[in-house]
Amino acid sequence: MKLTIDDWISAADNMLRTVSGGSQARRASPARGLPDAPLTAEARQVSGALMRVNHVGEVCAQALYEAQALGTRNAGQRDHLRQAAQDEVDHLAWTARRLDELGAHRSWLNPLWYAGAFALGSLAARAGDRWSLGFVIETERQVEAHLAEHLSRLPEEDTASRAIVAQMKDDEVRHAESAQAAGGHELPWPVRQAMRLAAKIMTSTAHHI
Repeated sequence: MKLTIDDWISAADNMLRTVSGGSQARRASPARGLPDAPLTAEARQVSGALMRVNHVGEVCAQALYEAQALGTRNAGQRDHLRQAAQDEVDHLAWTARRLDELGAHRSWLNPLWYAGAFALGSLAARAGDRWSLGFVIETERQVEAHLAEHLSRLPEEDTASRAIVAQMKDDEVRHAESAQAAGGHELPWPVRQAMRLAAKIMTSTAHHI
C-alpha cells in the first residue's frame, strides 16, 4: 500500500499531539471515581517518578506503532497496529493526567524519546511484517514485566496510579497475544537483549529527567 500525503500529515499530527500533551483518551481513566488519598511527600515523589517513566513508555509506544504502521504495505496489519496504538493513546492521556495530579513533571526529553522510538519502529517495519509483529510481541512482554514491577513499587495508598498501571498491564498482555495470533515471529536473542538494554537506559534516564 503506497503512502499518501495524508498518511504523512496524520503521522506528523500524531507526533505533535504526543509530545505536546494534546492526546485525548477515548476510555475513562481506571482511576475515575477512586478516592484520592493523601500521600506523603516521599510517596508522591515515588509515584511521580514511576508514572513519568510510564508516560515516557507511552510516548515511545506512539512512535513505534506509527512508524510500523507507515512501514507496512499490508492494510490489515496497518489497521491492527493503529487499533493497538489507540489503546496506547488512552495510556498516554491517563499517565499525563496522573502526573499533573501528583504535581510531577513529564520528561523533558519526550521529543528525543519519540524520535528514537520512531527510528526503531521504522527498522522493525523494514524487516517485514512478521518480524515487525515480533517486535510488538517482545516490546509488550517487556512492558508487561516493567508494569508488574511498578505495581510492586507504587505506594499502596496511591490507588489511582495503581489502577491505571494495572489496566495498562492488562492491555499490553492483550496486544502481545494479538500480535502473536497475527503471525509474529519471536525475535533473535541478541535483538531481545539489545531491546532490554535500551529500555533500561530509557527507564533510568526518564526516572529523573
